[in-house]
Amino acid sequence: MKNIIIQTICLLFVCLGSVRAQQYQLASPDGKLIITVDAGATLSWQIQQDGTTVLQPSTIAMYGVDVKNTKKEITFGENVKVTKAERKSVESSFPTPIYKKASVKDVYNQLTLKCRGGYNVQFRAYDDGAAYRFVSEQSKPFIVKNEKADFNFDSDYRTLVPYVNDNRNGERYCYSFESYYDDAPLSKMYSDSLAITPLMIDLGKGKKAVIMEAGVEDYPGMFLTINSQTRQGLQAAFAPYPLEEVIGGHNRLNLVPTKRADYIARIPNQLNGDLGKTQLLASGELQTTSEINSARRSFPWRIVLVTTNDTQLADNDMTQRLAPACRIKDTSWIKPGKVAWDWWNTCNITGVDFKAGMNTPTYKAYIDFAAANGLEYIIIDEGWSGKESMLEELNPDINLEEIVAYGKQKGVGVILWASWRNSAKDTEAVFNHYATMGIKGFKIDFFDRDDQPLATSVEQIAACAAKHQLLLDLHGLKPYGIQRAYPNILNFEGVKGLENAKWEPIVNGVPLHDFPRYDVTAPYLRMLAGPMDYTPGAMMNATRETFRGINDHPMSQGTRVHQMAMYTVFEAPLQMLADSPSKYMKEQECTDFIAKVPTTFDETIALNGEIGEYITLARRKGDTWHIASMTNWTPRNCTIDLSFLGEGDYTAEIFSDGINANRDAMDYKKEMRTVSSSNKLNVQMSPGGGWTARINKKNK
Repeated sequence: MKNIIIQTICLLFVCLGSVRAQQYQLASPDGKLIITVDAGATLSWQIQQDGTTVLQPSTIAMYGVDVKNTKKEITFGENVKVTKAERKSVESSFPTPIYKKASVKDVYNQLTLKCRGGYNVQFRAYDDGAAYRFVSEQSKPFIVKNEKADFNFDSDYRTLVPYVNDNRNGERYCYSFESYYDDAPLSKMYSDSLAITPLMIDLGKGKKAVIMEAGVEDYPGMFLTINSQTRQGLQAAFAPYPLEEVIGGHNRLNLVPTKRADYIARIPNQLNGDLGKTQLLASGELQTTSEINSARRSFPWRIVLVTTNDTQLADNDMTQRLAPACRIKDTSWIKPGKVAWDWWNTCNITGVDFKAGMNTPTYKAYIDFAAANGLEYIIIDEGWSGKESMLEELNPDINLEEIVAYGKQKGVGVILWASWRNSAKDTEAVFNHYATMGIKGFKIDFFDRDDQPLATSVEQIAACAAKHQLLLDLHGLKPYGIQRAYPNILNFEGVKGLENAKWEPIVNGVPLHDFPRYDVTAPYLRMLAGPMDYTPGAMMNATRETFRGINDHPMSQGTRVHQMAMYTVFEAPLQMLADSPSKYMKEQECTDFIAKVPTTFDETIALNGEIGEYITLARRKGDTWHIASMTNWTPRNCTIDLSFLGEGDYTAEIFSDGINANRDAMDYKKEMRTVSSSNKLNVQMSPGGGWTARINKKNK
């Protein structure tokens, strides 16, 4: 009996030893944020920030199988055996010439756990957040069945959730990534709905946690769902790998999956065609690489931002820090700028002697307007080519060669609209043809997915575009860091932009959706992921009571200066002037101002604001400061401290809401005044209002 007891005790200790977790801690450079990692039967992490529990223990894992032997499981994050723990501290920076600042500081502490089973896990602690990613050391291809990324909280916190709120063709994972924000406690999140990142958790007392991702390459994007058991946590979800597709979606412009696999990714992916086996190298040439065909690779970063003031969200660089480095050696040909755009204003040009529409004279008129106002580009939107071919089914009313030649003569580049389905077909031939013609880039629309093949396709298109020195503006897609790897991707949509004003329903005499509130929410959340093609610039502006959704003669909610302020507040290296040239010419004073706002900057300062309420940003380009403030439907007074200015006196050109802007949203006031770093400006904004200024150093 005694021997049995001893054997039982020994066995108990052996069993306990086999699951006993090793614990590691990692602190941020300022010491306030602490990541605690437990590596045992499961792998989990938790986060504290200055005494606040941000994230409770949350499981992370990846589950896979061998490609050739699907009974052979490959699991990261279970029965963890750490063979080596490596630590390092990094204090560096890197240039960001096409961004909201000239360079980004990258300062963090890192812990790498090398684990048995052919994988590592990297954790990074920043002063403003924490992140982790898996790194595969597998030698053979494998299939990722699923990835587990939990985010557990200790209370029923308030959230701002952008839901996937429609299922296109009944396909759960096909979506344009354009959503308003639902403001509700965690427990009230919809159990059957997917949410998009970035997603905010309000921890109270000004502190926010934001869940997001970065560094997504050849892998599906991350959605979030509520933990249906605890109702106080979120869980990652991923689009399964598509096996069969049909032409469908809006105007049959999409490829809609009709059958999906029971896994989310193939490592490496099974790519198709010559383009699918290539990527752009640092030399700027497109050629075959072995890395893309290797199972040894890094996976996306899972991020929890932690901020103590909303202004930290309005000026945050986490996506840039964790994105892959630039893969284009020579970026000098990449020219950001502003665009005269046709679609929102439905080519409504007046005072001309030709029928306005999708024809050569109309686009020459857009070029004339762009040239007269110093705009770098025009866009020819949907309708110049057919749905099935960008080389053959061309609109006979549009002579592209003539338009391009006219634009070159005037110093204005031409960008063409295209669907993703057409762009992914014969990419090399199409891009070569139009680059040779003199086209400067493509606005590619209706991606409306982010499964693994889609993510792979985006990189293929970006690399091929870079090879032919073409700019890209990607619609139906959220940014996820690829814009740093391929800075020829100047913009993304993935935002509830001004286009929605064209069909906004009216309920009980007022718009169903609150645009001004969204306008002062998206800069804190959506812009964390990257630039957004909101397409601002409406010259017909309305109060909440006078607004109407009219497709062919659209207007905006909020004041004229609210729209003007967007050119400084909204990050967009390729920025639209969405309204008609005819309207801009009638409002030349406002047009002169917005036409001179740069689209990239050397420095950004978030001055004040509160998510969903208001925002004030200052951005510097060279020696000139551009400042803007926007509010929701609440009229607001705020103070702008100009202490960031250098020595001496400055001239400020200021646009503010007119005294009657609460009744007529197009009412504004312009003034010129002398200011200095000792000044504090009192800004008054009407409901849905704004304020904006350009400040130049006075010559001695």
